[in-house]
Amino acid sequence: MGSGIASYRDLEVWQKAMDLAVQAYRSTRRFPKHEQFALATQVRRAVVSVPSNIAEGHGRSKTGDYLHHLSIAHGSLMEFETQVMLANRLEYLPSDEAGLLLKSSGEVGRMLHGLIPSLKPAGEAA
Repeated sequence: MGSGIASYRDLEVWQKAMDLAVQAYRSTRRFPKHEQFALATQVRRAVVSVPSNIAEGHGRSKTGDYLHHLSIAHGSLMEFETQVMLANRLEYLPSDEAGLLLKSSGEVGRMLHGLIPSLKPAGEAA
């Protein structure tokens, strides 16, 4: 990819997204048994999609494909945040833990918002 980064693993946004996924997995372990194959699985799938799409996009040869995957990553991040808020409302996640997950998610989101415009051709709307 022409971003000047040799590997997606060098991208700070990918590293932070991986850290978020680990946090989320640890948090969902404590969900009630009856939610382990429901909301816990949805949370995990959404959060894993974030670094996965960053990596997949970086591996694509066309910038448009990379941007598309970053957009998917951002959408998955919004899905994850919604699920964390729901888990908190259902009292599966304590407010402080949900807050930390949302704070980390917000940081990843800001980093994605910074990366996306940097890849677009000059003059194209962000």
